[in-house]
Amino acid sequence: MAGRRALGRRFGRLWAAYAISAYGTGLGFGAFPLIAVLVLHSGPAQVAALSAAGRAVGALVAVPLGPWVEFRRKRPVMVAMDLTRFAALLTVPVAFALGLLSFAQLVVVAVAVAAADIAFKAASGAYLKALVPPEDLLVANGRFESTTWTATVVGPPLGGAAIGLLGPVTTVCVDAVSYLLSALGIRSIGGTEPHPARTGAPRLRAGDLLEGWRHILTHSALRPLFFNAIVVNGLIMASEPLLAVLLLGRLGFAPWQYGLAFAAPCVGGLVGSRLAGRLVARFGQRKVMLTAGVLRACWPVGLAFVQPGVPGIVLIIVVQLGLVTCCGVFNPVLATFRLDHTAPDRVARTLSAWSVSSSLAIAAMTAGWGLLAALTSPRTAIAAAGVVLLATPLLLLRRENAPLSAREQAVKVT
Repeated sequence: MAGRRALGRRFGRLWAAYAISAYGTGLGFGAFPLIAVLVLHSGPAQVAALSAAGRAVGALVAVPLGPWVEFRRKRPVMVAMDLTRFAALLTVPVAFALGLLSFAQLVVVAVAVAAADIAFKAASGAYLKALVPPEDLLVANGRFESTTWTATVVGPPLGGAAIGLLGPVTTVCVDAVSYLLSALGIRSIGGTEPHPARTGAPRLRAGDLLEGWRHILTHSALRPLFFNAIVVNGLIMASEPLLAVLLLGRLGFAPWQYGLAFAAPCVGGLVGSRLAGRLVARFGQRKVMLTAGVLRACWPVGLAFVQPGVPGIVLIIVVQLGLVTCCGVFNPVLATFRLDHTAPDRVARTLSAWSVSSSLAIAAMTAGWGLLAALTSPRTAIAAAGVVLLATPLLLLRRENAPLSAREQAVKVT
């Protein structure tokens, strides 16, 4: 079966390094909102501002990193970004132990981590495209996606329990160490990686910064997927800090209940990622993306009706199960489609542009929805996000079935 295909020792080590950092991230799920609410006693506007500022400034810092990554060996960049995230996150438990932790420090750390995330994703996508044959890209992306969801199933409940037993910054420390271990794993992959050849001027140019967006916006198939993805991800992520405030504050959920309610449904993401390859083989890449993309928009509005206690937990699990199952199918297919339709010499810039745009959209929507929650209530803002999400499939329908141009066909063949 395709899902069990051997992709080689070097991919195995890359996958293992990814798994380590993914499990660390799972344990640290929602750590900053939790610290802001439970330690710094922040309100919904502050919690939303924390998420928004970190992503927005981090994305702006990452803009020149796309071209920088493009013309450098990708593995050293990945190691450097892992070490950057390790160092930044480690300052949080240190400051907490010294009684110096502040809201401003959380923002600075969030910025550093967000910028390093974008650069790492750009480098890892380009590295994966060079490491794995084109026919195996969906298998590889499916494995990464299944690992993400598995870590999300296991991590948040354990993280919530660890916070309850050992304190609010415990999971941040574990997350930091996971990036250090990931860096060591990537370093151990070995093998040679040629230095990317650069054509044209040796210095960074404005055109280099814009090339990723130019490729996305002039590509008739990538463009609608791009706009759909940044709007959907923005609306889903904008609701996350508001849900933390609603569940942990007003509805009185314990941290372990909060983690469990969002972790258990991630089994659906694991199932979806395992099914993605089979669905594409049977129905085709575009039809699967369109169907999963439409279905994932139908679930989040249900979060507006969450209630205290067991009924609230059950409702969250049902809604999240539907959402993450659709995302588990959609995400690896989109990641593979994006790599298939991007030439090797612009992969890092394209992925960087995509991530920067997504981060800025998430930041803007998080800030906007935080303001809406402050003016109304977290529940009202969550409901508004769910209603707007119902319209996002219209972005997918725009030219999704348009034929590729000659230039786009050439890129795909390359």
